[in-house]
Amino acid sequence: MTEPDETADPDSPEGRGGAASVMPAAPPGSGRGSLDRRRILGAAIEYIDENGLDALTMRRLGAHLGVEAMALYRYLPGREQLLDGVVESVIDELYGDPDVHLAAAHGWQDYLQRLAHGVRRIALAHPEVFPLVATRPPAAPWVRPPLRSLRWVESFLDALIASGFTEESAVAAYRAYSSFLLGHLLLEVSQKGVKISPQDEPEGVPEAIEGTDLGNYPTVVRLEALLSLDESAAEFEEALENLLGRLEVVLREGRSPRRGDTRT
Repeated sequence: MTEPDETADPDSPEGRGGAASVMPAAPPGSGRGSLDRRRILGAAIEYIDENGLDALTMRRLGAHLGVEAMALYRYLPGREQLLDGVVESVIDELYGDPDVHLAAAHGWQDYLQRLAHGVRRIALAHPEVFPLVATRPPAAPWVRPPLRSLRWVESFLDALIASGFTEESAVAAYRAYSSFLLGHLLLEVSQKGVKISPQDEPEGVPEAIEGTDLGNYPTVVRLEALLSLDESAAEFEEALENLLGRLEVVLREGRSPRRGDTRT
Protein backbone atom coordinates (compact mmCIF):
# COMPACT_ATOMS: atom_id res chain seq x y z
CA MET A 1 0.00 0.00 0.00
CA THR A 2 1.10 3.55 -0.73
CA GLU A 3 -0.11 6.81 0.76
CA PRO A 4 -3.49 7.89 -0.66
CA ASP A 5 -3.34 10.60 -3.31
CA GLU A 6 -5.54 13.34 -1.87
CA THR A 7 -6.00 14.87 -5.33
CA ALA A 8 -7.37 11.65 -6.84
CA ASP A 9 -10.93 10.37 -6.91
CA PRO A 10 -11.50 9.07 -3.35
CA ASP A 11 -12.95 5.79 -4.68
CA SER A 12 -10.10 5.16 -7.12
CA PRO A 13 -7.17 2.85 -6.31
CA GLU A 14 -4.91 5.91 -6.19
CA GLY A 15 -7.25 7.67 -3.80
CA ARG A 16 -7.31 4.57 -1.60
CA GLY A 17 -3.53 4.19 -1.52
CA GLY A 18 -3.21 1.24 -3.88
CA ALA A 19 -5.07 -1.09 -6.23
CA ALA A 20 -7.73 -3.38 -4.82
CA SER A 21 -6.70 -6.98 -4.42
CA VAL A 22 -9.01 -9.95 -4.41
CA MET A 23 -6.53 -12.77 -4.01
CA PRO A 24 -2.98 -13.63 -4.92
CA ALA A 25 -2.41 -14.99 -8.40
CA ALA A 26 0.07 -17.78 -8.94
CA PRO A 27 3.31 -16.23 -10.21
CA PRO A 28 3.74 -16.73 -13.97
CA GLY A 29 5.67 -19.90 -14.65
CA SER A 30 5.17 -21.27 -11.16
CA GLY A 31 3.87 -24.54 -12.53
CA ARG A 32 1.00 -26.95 -11.95
CA GLY A 33 1.88 -27.85 -8.37
CA SER A 34 0.79 -24.45 -7.04
CA LEU A 35 -2.55 -24.37 -8.85
CA ASP A 36 -5.91 -24.22 -7.11
CA ARG A 37 -9.20 -22.56 -7.97
CA ARG A 38 -8.47 -19.48 -5.91
CA ARG A 39 -5.14 -18.82 -7.61
CA ILE A 40 -6.58 -19.43 -11.06
CA LEU A 41 -9.35 -16.88 -10.47
CA GLY A 42 -6.85 -14.39 -9.08
CA ALA A 43 -4.74 -14.82 -12.20
CA ALA A 44 -7.80 -14.42 -14.44
CA ILE A 45 -8.73 -11.13 -12.78
CA GLU A 46 -5.15 -9.95 -13.10
CA TYR A 47 -5.08 -10.96 -16.77
CA ILE A 48 -8.37 -9.19 -17.57
CA ASP A 49 -7.23 -6.05 -15.73
CA GLU A 50 -4.09 -5.95 -17.86
CA ASN A 51 -5.32 -7.21 -21.23
CA GLY A 52 -9.10 -6.83 -21.34
CA LEU A 53 -11.86 -9.42 -21.32
CA ASP A 54 -11.72 -10.11 -25.05
CA ALA A 55 -8.16 -11.38 -24.69
CA LEU A 56 -8.98 -13.99 -22.04
CA THR A 57 -8.97 -17.62 -23.15
CA MET A 58 -8.19 -20.76 -21.20
CA ARG A 59 -5.07 -21.24 -23.32
CA ARG A 60 -3.79 -17.71 -22.64
CA LEU A 61 -4.60 -17.95 -18.95
CA GLY A 62 -2.72 -21.24 -18.78
CA ALA A 63 0.27 -19.60 -20.45
CA HIS A 64 0.03 -16.71 -17.99
CA LEU A 65 0.28 -19.23 -15.16
CA GLY A 66 2.99 -21.27 -16.87
CA VAL A 67 0.86 -24.40 -17.39
CA GLU A 68 -1.08 -26.06 -20.19
CA ALA A 69 -4.71 -25.00 -20.55
CA MET A 70 -5.83 -28.55 -19.76
CA ALA A 71 -4.44 -28.17 -16.24
CA LEU A 72 -7.06 -25.50 -15.54
CA TYR A 73 -10.03 -27.74 -16.34
CA ARG A 74 -9.47 -29.75 -13.17
CA TYR A 75 -10.63 -26.71 -11.22
CA LEU A 76 -12.94 -24.92 -13.67
CA PRO A 77 -14.79 -26.91 -16.38
CA GLY A 78 -14.72 -24.11 -18.96
CA ARG A 79 -14.66 -20.41 -19.74
CA GLU A 80 -18.26 -19.84 -18.59
CA GLN A 81 -17.51 -21.19 -15.12
CA LEU A 82 -14.27 -19.18 -15.12
CA LEU A 83 -16.16 -15.94 -15.78
CA ASP A 84 -18.75 -16.77 -13.12
CA GLY A 85 -15.93 -17.33 -10.63
CA VAL A 86 -14.25 -14.06 -11.63
CA VAL A 87 -17.44 -12.11 -10.91
CA GLU A 88 -17.99 -13.78 -7.54
CA SER A 89 -14.36 -13.17 -6.57
CA VAL A 90 -14.48 -9.48 -7.48
CA ILE A 91 -17.80 -8.95 -5.69
CA ASP A 92 -16.29 -10.62 -2.63
CA GLU A 93 -14.09 -7.51 -2.34
CA LEU A 94 -17.15 -5.83 -0.86
CA TYR A 95 -16.97 -8.13 2.13
CA GLY A 96 -13.34 -7.28 2.74
CA ASP A 97 -13.90 -3.52 2.43
CA PRO A 98 -13.85 -2.03 5.94
CA ASP A 99 -16.06 0.87 4.82
CA VAL A 100 -18.87 -1.44 3.64
CA HIS A 101 -21.22 -2.79 6.31
CA LEU A 102 -23.20 -6.00 5.89
CA ALA A 103 -26.01 -4.75 8.13
CA ALA A 104 -27.69 -1.37 8.42
CA ALA A 105 -26.32 -0.77 11.91
CA HIS A 106 -26.29 3.01 11.39
CA GLY A 107 -29.46 3.30 9.33
CA TRP A 108 -30.43 2.16 5.86
CA GLN A 109 -29.20 5.34 4.15
CA ASP A 110 -25.72 4.94 5.64
CA TYR A 111 -25.79 1.26 4.57
CA LEU A 112 -26.71 2.14 0.97
CA GLN A 113 -24.16 4.96 0.72
CA ARG A 114 -21.37 2.68 1.93
CA LEU A 115 -22.43 -0.12 -0.39
CA ALA A 116 -22.58 2.24 -3.39
CA HIS A 117 -19.08 3.55 -2.78
CA GLY A 118 -17.82 -0.01 -2.26
CA VAL A 119 -19.22 -1.11 -5.61
CA ARG A 120 -17.80 1.99 -7.28
CA ARG A 121 -14.37 1.19 -5.84
CA ILE A 122 -14.62 -2.24 -7.48
CA ALA A 123 -15.60 -0.68 -10.80
CA LEU A 124 -12.67 1.75 -10.71
CA ALA A 125 -10.19 -0.91 -9.60
CA HIS A 126 -11.37 -3.48 -12.18
CA PRO A 127 -13.04 -1.55 -15.03
CA GLU A 128 -12.44 -4.37 -17.52
CA VAL A 129 -14.07 -6.90 -15.18
CA PHE A 130 -16.96 -4.78 -13.92
CA PRO A 131 -19.32 -5.18 -16.94
CA LEU A 132 -19.51 -8.90 -16.12
CA VAL A 133 -21.14 -8.02 -12.79
CA ALA A 134 -24.18 -6.69 -14.64
CA THR A 135 -24.17 -8.93 -17.70
CA ARG A 136 -23.45 -12.41 -16.35
CA PRO A 137 -26.74 -14.26 -15.84
CA PRO A 138 -27.64 -14.86 -12.19
CA ALA A 139 -28.01 -18.32 -10.73
CA ALA A 140 -31.56 -17.27 -9.74
CA PRO A 141 -32.92 -16.19 -13.15
CA TRP A 142 -35.95 -14.40 -11.68
CA VAL A 143 -33.78 -11.61 -10.22
CA ARG A 144 -34.49 -8.32 -12.01
CA PRO A 145 -32.36 -6.47 -12.84
CA PRO A 146 -29.94 -9.36 -13.18
CA LEU A 147 -27.00 -9.32 -10.82
CA ARG A 148 -24.58 -12.20 -10.62
CA SER A 149 -23.99 -12.01 -6.87
CA LEU A 150 -26.92 -13.52 -4.98
CA ARG A 151 -24.99 -12.85 -1.79
CA TRP A 152 -25.27 -9.14 -2.51
CA VAL A 153 -29.00 -9.34 -3.29
CA GLU A 154 -29.66 -11.41 -0.16
CA SER A 155 -27.80 -9.06 2.19
CA PHE A 156 -29.41 -6.00 0.56
CA LEU A 157 -32.95 -7.31 1.00
CA ASP A 158 -32.29 -8.51 4.56
CA ALA A 159 -30.79 -5.14 5.56
CA LEU A 160 -33.72 -3.13 4.22
CA ILE A 161 -36.40 -5.45 5.64
CA ALA A 162 -34.62 -5.27 9.03
CA SER A 163 -34.77 -1.46 8.70
CA GLY A 164 -38.56 -1.47 8.39
CA PHE A 165 -39.10 -1.84 4.65
CA THR A 166 -41.89 -4.20 3.64
CA GLU A 167 -40.90 -7.04 1.32
CA GLU A 168 -42.55 -5.21 -1.59
CA SER A 169 -40.78 -1.92 -0.86
CA ALA A 170 -37.43 -3.69 -0.29
CA VAL A 171 -37.67 -5.28 -3.74
CA ALA A 172 -38.63 -1.92 -5.27
CA ALA A 173 -35.65 -0.33 -3.55
CA TYR A 174 -33.34 -3.08 -4.81
CA ARG A 175 -34.49 -2.49 -8.39
CA ALA A 176 -34.19 1.29 -8.27
CA TYR A 177 -30.86 1.22 -6.44
CA SER A 178 -29.16 -1.45 -8.54
CA SER A 179 -30.47 0.03 -11.82
CA PHE A 180 -29.05 3.43 -10.89
CA LEU A 181 -25.78 2.06 -9.56
CA LEU A 182 -25.01 -0.42 -12.34
CA GLY A 183 -26.19 1.96 -15.06
CA HIS A 184 -24.07 4.82 -13.77
CA LEU A 185 -20.97 2.70 -13.26
CA LEU A 186 -21.25 0.95 -16.63
CA LEU A 187 -21.30 4.38 -18.28
CA GLU A 188 -18.35 5.44 -16.13
CA VAL A 189 -16.19 2.48 -17.14
CA SER A 190 -17.27 2.86 -20.77
CA GLN A 191 -15.64 6.29 -20.71
CA LYS A 192 -12.39 4.44 -20.07
CA GLY A 193 -12.86 2.56 -23.35
CA VAL A 194 -14.28 -0.61 -21.80
CA LYS A 195 -16.88 -2.58 -23.76
CA ILE A 196 -20.07 -2.84 -21.74
CA SER A 197 -22.16 -5.12 -23.94
CA PRO A 198 -22.27 -8.81 -22.92
CA GLN A 199 -20.07 -10.90 -25.18
CA ASP A 200 -21.04 -14.36 -23.98
CA GLU A 201 -24.11 -16.43 -24.64
CA PRO A 202 -25.80 -17.46 -21.38
CA GLU A 203 -25.11 -21.15 -21.85
CA GLY A 204 -23.63 -21.17 -18.40
CA VAL A 205 -27.01 -20.57 -16.76
CA PRO A 206 -28.10 -24.22 -16.28
CA GLU A 207 -24.74 -25.11 -14.78
CA ALA A 208 -24.88 -22.05 -12.54
CA ILE A 209 -28.34 -22.97 -11.28
CA GLU A 210 -27.35 -26.59 -10.66
CA GLY A 211 -24.13 -25.57 -8.93
CA THR A 212 -25.71 -22.99 -6.61
CA ASP A 213 -27.35 -23.96 -3.34
CA LEU A 214 -30.26 -21.52 -3.23
CA GLY A 215 -30.86 -22.65 0.34
CA ASN A 216 -28.12 -20.16 1.22
CA TYR A 217 -30.35 -17.33 -0.02
CA PRO A 218 -33.75 -17.80 1.68
CA THR A 219 -34.85 -14.20 1.19
CA VAL A 220 -34.14 -14.28 -2.54
CA VAL A 221 -36.11 -17.54 -2.83
CA ARG A 222 -39.01 -16.29 -0.68
CA LEU A 223 -39.34 -13.12 -2.78
CA GLU A 224 -39.09 -14.89 -6.15
CA ALA A 225 -42.56 -13.70 -7.25
CA LEU A 226 -41.74 -10.06 -6.50
CA LEU A 227 -38.22 -10.21 -7.92
CA SER A 228 -39.45 -11.75 -11.18
CA LEU A 229 -41.94 -8.97 -11.98
CA ASP A 230 -40.99 -6.71 -14.89
CA GLU A 231 -41.71 -3.16 -13.74
CA SER A 232 -39.29 -1.53 -16.18
CA ALA A 233 -41.71 0.96 -17.72
CA ALA A 234 -43.06 2.24 -14.40
CA GLU A 235 -39.57 2.41 -12.87
CA PHE A 236 -38.25 4.33 -15.87
CA GLU A 237 -41.03 6.91 -15.56
CA GLU A 238 -40.50 7.28 -11.81
CA ALA A 239 -36.74 7.70 -12.22
CA LEU A 240 -37.27 10.23 -15.00
CA GLU A 241 -39.72 12.24 -12.88
CA ASN A 242 -37.22 12.26 -10.00
CA LEU A 243 -34.48 13.49 -12.33
CA LEU A 244 -36.67 16.25 -13.75
CA GLY A 245 -37.55 17.30 -10.21
CA ARG A 246 -33.88 17.53 -9.31
CA LEU A 247 -33.14 19.56 -12.45
CA GLU A 248 -35.98 21.92 -11.52
CA VAL A 249 -34.18 22.59 -8.24
CA VAL A 250 -30.92 23.17 -10.13
CA LEU A 251 -32.66 25.64 -12.45
CA ARG A 252 -34.39 27.44 -9.58
CA GLU A 253 -31.22 27.76 -7.50
CA GLY A 254 -29.04 28.58 -10.48
CA ARG A 255 -26.35 26.10 -9.57
CA SER A 256 -24.67 23.03 -10.97
CA PRO A 257 -25.38 19.57 -9.55
CA ARG A 258 -23.09 18.74 -6.66
CA ARG A 259 -19.88 17.02 -7.62
CA GLY A 260 -17.36 14.83 -5.84
CA ASP A 261 -17.53 12.80 -2.71
CA THR A 262 -20.20 14.06 -0.29
CA ARG A 263 -19.36 11.69 2.56
CA THR A 264 -18.58 13.18 5.92
